[in-house]
Amino acid sequence: MFGIVRPCRHRLTQGLKTQWMAHLCGLCLALRGDHGQFARIVTNYDGLLISVLTEAQTGGATAGRRTAGPCPLRGMRTASVAQGEGARLAAAVSLVLAAAKVRDHVTDGDGLLARRPVALAARRVAAGWDRAGTRTGSAVGFDTAVLLDAVDRQAGVEALAGPGTPLLAVTEPTETATAAAFAHTAVLAGRPGNAAPLAEAGRLFGRLAHLLDAIEDREADAASGAWNPLTATGTPLTEARRLADDALHGIRLALREVEFADGRLAHVLLAHELERSVDRAFGTAGCGHGDGHPGGADGAFGPPPQQGAPHGPDTRNPYGTGNPIGGGPSLRPPGPGRRGLWAGCAAAIGLCCTCKVCCADEYEGPWSRQRREGWCNNCDCCDGCDCCDCCECCSCCDC
Repeated sequence: MFGIVRPCRHRLTQGLKTQWMAHLCGLCLALRGDHGQFARIVTNYDGLLISVLTEAQTGGATAGRRTAGPCPLRGMRTASVAQGEGARLAAAVSLVLAAAKVRDHVTDGDGLLARRPVALAARRVAAGWDRAGTRTGSAVGFDTAVLLDAVDRQAGVEALAGPGTPLLAVTEPTETATAAAFAHTAVLAGRPGNAAPLAEAGRLFGRLAHLLDAIEDREADAASGAWNPLTATGTPLTEARRLADDALHGIRLALREVEFADGRLAHVLLAHELERSVDRAFGTAGCGHGDGHPGGADGAFGPPPQQGAPHGPDTRNPYGTGNPIGGGPSLRPPGPGRRGLWAGCAAAIGLCCTCKVCCADEYEGPWSRQRREGWCNNCDCCDGCDCCDCCECCSCCDC
């Protein structure tokens, strides 16, 4: 479930949480329905924004729903899920961009993809996803050529980038692709006047997606020698944060120009949860859940330094960093050894089928075997409705 907009479900009201899950499951089922079971692995949190924006403009939350059968990922429960052209457009975009991500990992030689037979198989899968995304995009009137062109241009842009190259020159292909996808939701919804502001919101969302991906991969890329836009262009983190904050502000301004039938969920995801994603990536804030939760308090660079003691003990623990006696290393015994690739996959499937990741007090990480807290356990991240700083009234959160 990759993506930068990963909301803590406890910050969503019950109605918005139900809508969010309907779009997530709708994207997953649209992928399965058009492209088979394997395509469901490209389901992602950002792709569902396309479905959310389409429905927000039509107001068809009831008409655009169907009851899906039991699913292991929902604890074998049925659910009302989104369907229609918005979900199919989201599926097309997800397939094409997932194919690009796979090829990027192959180029970087990440993990098993460094092995030639695996890399060859991955390229074939990516090519199949490109074709599938093109077919589905055509079915809803969307020309995925703009996405494919952006993907093709990205490699050339990165090859030419060096110290002093503006970072926005590197993010431009991603911005162009997401702008086209966001704008097409206005076409599907029959609101052509929304196309321009949605294109602007999509362009800035693409910028943020590229920036946050670079931030989160920065240390890993440095260790592996992989290409990273921040390192390649010599962009300091302060400038990256300025660009991210400007993009957030621009998205909020663009959303004000969009005529929504019911834009509450779109507003919460794009105006507020996106801001938390930026804070999480830069390590300046986060959800109250601990490690292992998608909205964990530690950002890409660990917990933010405390004022006046940039390298001091973690003040979230009054006794120091894990040791109840002093500030030294933790005295807890080491956990069990890591699982291998296939054993970890089997454990992950079991966790999903039993919903332990969401509902258990604690569960064992499928690969690391570290104890992790269930996503829905002991939530202390509810911070009320803070939607009033960018909209005229506090109706965006249904609270």
